[in-house]
Amino acid sequence: MSQATNQSWGGRFSEPTDAFVARFTASVNFDQRLARQDIQGSIAHATMLARVGVLTEEERDAIINGLTDIQGEIERGEFNWSVPLEDVHMNIEARLTDKIGITGKKLHTGRSRNDQVATDIRLFMRDEIDVIEAELTRLRDGMIELAEREADTIMPGFTHLQTAQPVTFGHHLLAWQEMLARDHERLLDCRKRVNVMPLGAAALAGTTYPIDRHVTADLLGFDRPAENSLDAVSDRDFAIEFTSFASILLMHLSRMSEELVLWTSAQFNFIDLPDRFCTGSSIMPQKKNPDVPELVRGKTGRVYGHLMALLTLMKSQPLAYNKDNQEDKEPLFDAVDTVRDCLKAFADMVPAIEPKKESMYEAARRGFSTATDLADYLVRKGVAFRDAHEIVGLSVAYGLKTKKDLSEMTLEELQQFSDIIEQDVFEVLTLEGSVAARNHIGGTAPDQVRAAANRAREALAVLKGAS
Repeated sequence: MSQATNQSWGGRFSEPTDAFVARFTASVNFDQRLARQDIQGSIAHATMLARVGVLTEEERDAIINGLTDIQGEIERGEFNWSVPLEDVHMNIEARLTDKIGITGKKLHTGRSRNDQVATDIRLFMRDEIDVIEAELTRLRDGMIELAEREADTIMPGFTHLQTAQPVTFGHHLLAWQEMLARDHERLLDCRKRVNVMPLGAAALAGTTYPIDRHVTADLLGFDRPAENSLDAVSDRDFAIEFTSFASILLMHLSRMSEELVLWTSAQFNFIDLPDRFCTGSSIMPQKKNPDVPELVRGKTGRVYGHLMALLTLMKSQPLAYNKDNQEDKEPLFDAVDTVRDCLKAFADMVPAIEPKKESMYEAARRGFSTATDLADYLVRKGVAFRDAHEIVGLSVAYGLKTKKDLSEMTLEELQQFSDIIEQDVFEVLTLEGSVAARNHIGGTAPDQVRAAANRAREALAVLKGAS
């Protein structure tokens, strides 16, 4: 074979690859990130080959020792990555051959770079999902604890960003937590489909060597080998599924970020974020900018983009493997990094949120937030709901004219709209009475909020156990 051609496939070529094409088609600049998983997979593959008699025990040990040494070189930054060798797989294999001789070339027996890279990515994703799951758990823990602590803290609830009804800060936080609970389930469900082993599918049709794929799957901690060799090397559903999870999660974090940005503004003044999660202005010395939630909100778009990139990448590919699939790694790697960092930022920040209870309470008093409670009161007195709705509407119009909240009106003022209203109406017109009255599962009553926090904690503990 000419030394000018690639040692992994150059035998049938009569001239070397154009230098630009070599750079254009190489992936080592980004897929070297898979080095640890590549070595992990190769050690398992060599172990299996020895068990079925394709390698001797001495050859297996030489390969494993050589790969372990190479892992050390990479971790110490001593490994020389080569673009002409194209990818992480050939760089490691070439270095192994340099170290242990011709035995290193036997490592590739019974496999292809197609099933090798598919295995590496799944091992990588499994590792990263476990890290992300731990950060998501930490965020949910902190959110539940804060919600329980603020179960009595009254704030306005909004629809159309207009004051609607009073809720509690704890109840609002548990709404966020419900979003994350669904995300958590999606992530763990995704992990099940990640944890299927392609190795042994070879290029596309399996191998004639007497391999035992169940042995390799057990060594690598996979649930099972992939059933079909064609699908095994070409499937990237798991990557799309992860970026779909990531997109939904970032959509939720972006919604939370929007509220945090609003709430820290002088116009709302509902919360304070510790200084370590904010920055200042280069020109306006009074500014304290909520950069962390703003940046999380901004990063959502790039994750959406990665999902569309992967869907588009796969939409027209025939079976089995195609070079197109080299383009899966950069969007997937960036989605992983973005999700992990955003979760870490939120897990650190959310438990440190300091509610400004007086501001929240005062805001809940504005906007006639107990109007629905007055309507419900009238219905309980026998008034048809549509009539009650009109009575309350007239009362609100009067309040706007006189600049009085419903709770600030006298009994005589309220009775001009309905003589059914009695002194006991003021029990439902207070903010405390309003939130306490919704005393059912999922409601705003502080005891219900605390009970919901406890259920969320128990459900999270079950997920922890399952993972």
